[in-house]
Amino acid sequence: MKKISIVIPVYFNELNLPDTVLQLLSLGEKLSGYSFELVFVDDGSGDSSLEVLREYQSQNPKTIKVVKLTRNFGSMAAIQAGFTVASGDCVGMISADLQDPPEIFLDMVSYWEKGCKAVFAVRQDREEHRIQKTLSNTYYSLIRRFALADYPNGGFDFFLVDRQVVAELNRIQEKNTNIMTLVYWLGYKPVMIPYVRKRRTKGKSRWTLAKKIKLFIDTFVAFSFFPIRLLSVLGLFVAFGSFFYGAFVLVYWFFYGVEVKGYVPVFVALTFSSGLQMAMLGVLGEYLWRTLDEVRRRPQFVIDEIYQSSEQRTKE
Repeated sequence: MKKISIVIPVYFNELNLPDTVLQLLSLGEKLSGYSFELVFVDDGSGDSSLEVLREYQSQNPKTIKVVKLTRNFGSMAAIQAGFTVASGDCVGMISADLQDPPEIFLDMVSYWEKGCKAVFAVRQDREEHRIQKTLSNTYYSLIRRFALADYPNGGFDFFLVDRQVVAELNRIQEKNTNIMTLVYWLGYKPVMIPYVRKRRTKGKSRWTLAKKIKLFIDTFVAFSFFPIRLLSVLGLFVAFGSFFYGAFVLVYWFFYGVEVKGYVPVFVALTFSSGLQMAMLGVLGEYLWRTLDEVRRRPQFVIDEIYQSSEQRTKE
């Protein structure tokens, strides 16, 4: 019997979990003929999420696994941890806040059975504030323009992939990355299912601006040479600009006797060039820091404990 696993990263989701768990369990009933597994990864939640998950795990020991990380490592690391524990022939990923409709997994499994190794639920629209939608669309447009051509316009973080894809992700073990972009980068031809992302109705999102900025930087540093090439272009632009400005001043002084005086032009030029140099060093620092982080070989996550049935533990 083929097995389907679904990974659900959890971080401060105690209000959402009762609905999420029940809907996903009912999904298993609709997927008759398959073995079904839910892998919840508690990413260092500071609320009662872990206690809620353990209660449901004790009630459904053959279906639910709960992975407890030692601390908050971030959503991408939590997904990676779930992938290492999931044992299905195909593995899906969905958020715990129910903004994505779990029933789409039924269509995903259908495509997977036809031989598709990657099925993405792509956001056609989202029930969010106009500013949030604009920023998200801009982010994905930049990915398409400077990192991965043909990346889905609305992006995706709700998907199902074959065991072969999961094995590749587990083998790469890349830190400071975007799992969804990495899945797309692997090159497996995906099937894309459009849907509308719902507004969150319970709990408060912990997807803060700082985390969004980090994901933006991680994506472009990991999958694009554009930032580093932009620095080269800016450096050449400033160098040529300085050269021509110096030549201009020299010609006017030598041929027309125009005196060069005043500190304002010098101050402006120094301020501009210094600011540009600091920006360049910042971008270079991002690349160097990530290189150092990879060389250290620290794990992306640390699993404290896995709550599962003795039968599941014996099989593994």
